[in-house]
Amino acid sequence: MHSVNPRRVVVTGVGCVSALGQNARQFWAALSQGICGIGPLTKVPVQQLGIRVAAEVRNFFGDRHFNPRQLIQLDPFAQYALVSAAEAIEHSGIDFSAENTRQTAIVLGSGVGGDTTINHCAKIIYGEKKPNLHPLSVPRTMLNSAVSQIAIHHGITGPAFAVSSACASATHAIGQAFWMVRHGMADAAVTGGSEACLTLGSIRAWESLRVMAPDTCRPFSRDRKGMVLGEGAGVLILETRKSARKRGATILAEILGFGMSADARDIVRPSGDGAVMAIEQCLADAHLPADAIDYVNAHGSGTPANDVMETRALHRVFGAHSRKLAISSTKSMHGHALGAGGALELISTVLALNKGVIPPTANFTEPDPDCDLDYIPNQTREQPIQAAISNSFAFGGLNAVLALKKAD
Repeated sequence: MHSVNPRRVVVTGVGCVSALGQNARQFWAALSQGICGIGPLTKVPVQQLGIRVAAEVRNFFGDRHFNPRQLIQLDPFAQYALVSAAEAIEHSGIDFSAENTRQTAIVLGSGVGGDTTINHCAKIIYGEKKPNLHPLSVPRTMLNSAVSQIAIHHGITGPAFAVSSACASATHAIGQAFWMVRHGMADAAVTGGSEACLTLGSIRAWESLRVMAPDTCRPFSRDRKGMVLGEGAGVLILETRKSARKRGATILAEILGFGMSADARDIVRPSGDGAVMAIEQCLADAHLPADAIDYVNAHGSGTPANDVMETRALHRVFGAHSRKLAISSTKSMHGHALGAGGALELISTVLALNKGVIPPTANFTEPDPDCDLDYIPNQTREQPIQAAISNSFAFGGLNAVLALKKAD
């Protein structure tokens, strides 16, 4: 049923796999110390590449989480999603019993889905000249594979679907899940994003765009050289504030609004107009004035064009208040995880609100005159936050922004 009166939606559980650790505790410990997870690329033969750094998920072994029959069905992006979802569900303490399984949604984002499997299939066909592929190749590559597997593993029979909008995939997914819970289409949601894009084909394709940094990611710095690919997954449990309070759950943060837009201009070059529209729509949806925002988890990809565009967009939306914003790009630590990026960044924002600690923009060297706001360079900042936004601005000109506030 569609709710006439919008319901308050809260976050009660988080889970993640990233270059900063294989659970949310490790992830936050690294973020809150400004530790960078970018390092030498080991998952592909680097002698064939110009870019040799990435934010890899290290020492993740699927057979520690899944039995052989399960594992053969799972591309790494689905493995990351399943592990993150299990952690988030346990963290939340939510019960998927027969009473509520039909009213729980699963909405996950991914930019490329089963990229590891696709690359493996290409190697078999074109490299090894073999005629046949594994019969489960299609289920492993599907963008909805992680969604379907979470439903199967946890017996969730409510609305379930995947979202793909490049680097905004997870934020779009979380926004849709938020709206579904707010308006009564679901009572709870398992939502976020997952990506395992560190394959030879993917990295060479990104190299050809000439947006990759050869050393590290230093958003908003004068000498930034581009983005650094990352991987992993982030999953959040959303539910109504009423249900969370009734069952005595710990509320980590409350989601207030969601906005999105399309640049409708250039497939790769970002537009400030689109970013401004998405932020303004998010604030309107949240019924928040611009000066209520304390913190911005920036898209902050580290490319010359994006960081200037985002800075100018923040000036346009927030005016004089932009000088009071605390802003950081956590991509400087967990890399640009494409379709998982928005989920990792929202988890970072949720925990920052919850703990009163803002992760820094790591690897910062010297200010860029065109990026003239407070980017919290290198050092974590202890600062109470009442409200925040998290930005995702994707290739294709697809923008998504979420607004949150500290739990009351």
